Amino acid sequence: MSEKRLVAELRTSDFGTRGSRRLLRAGRIPAVVYGKGEPLHVTVDAREFNYRKSGFGESTLIVLEVRGEKEHEVFVKTYQEDLLRNCVHHIDFYEITRGQAVRTHVRVELTGTPIGVKAGGVLDQVIHEVEIECLPKDLPEIFTMDVSGLDMNESVKLAELPCPENVKILGDLEVTLATVKPVKVEVEAPAEEAAADAAAPAPESK
Repeated sequence: MSEKRLVAELRTSDFGTRGSRRLLRAGRIPAVVYGKGEPLHVTVDAREFNYRKSGFGESTLIVLEVRGEKEHEVFVKTYQEDLLRNCVHHIDFYEITRGQAVRTHVRVELTGTPIGVKAGGVLDQVIHEVEIECLPKDLPEIFTMDVSGLDMNESVKLAELPCPENVKILGDLEVTLATVKPVKVEVEAPAEEAAADAAAPAPESK
């Protein structure tokens, strides 16, 4: 389980669209903490969050230090981002309870070069993340699977993904996780056929 810390401040006023814009101009991102009781409105430093957001996945436990409040253990559930300006406008955190199972998504990473790829095929990763259920203390940051032994036209199922004993993968375990496929090559018409088509007289117009 990956655990990180992030400092936040309570947001007790200046709500609404205009208030959010003022916060963003001041370098703060409005955010809401869900999961326990009433939603908690906070703000976080925009520069810090934008710099660290690539490491805040749904399987990353964050200790949110709210000034003047207690600490909250949360995940980043979603955030609204302006891709052109590379900035975040709003964040939704989800608070967890120690000892209580959580459901979240964990990224799947394939390692190794399959035999079939060395023979000229291509590796197609069908599933890039899986939904799981487990206690927060057992939460894996990422799933990895070695596909070096995968030959041409062979595949692996989700059920074959190495998974810790205390983690339950949700969904259909019989679905394909990854497969090696031959490269599709379009067959071109023989040169003589192409030449004959070019030499054929155009139909007379009536």
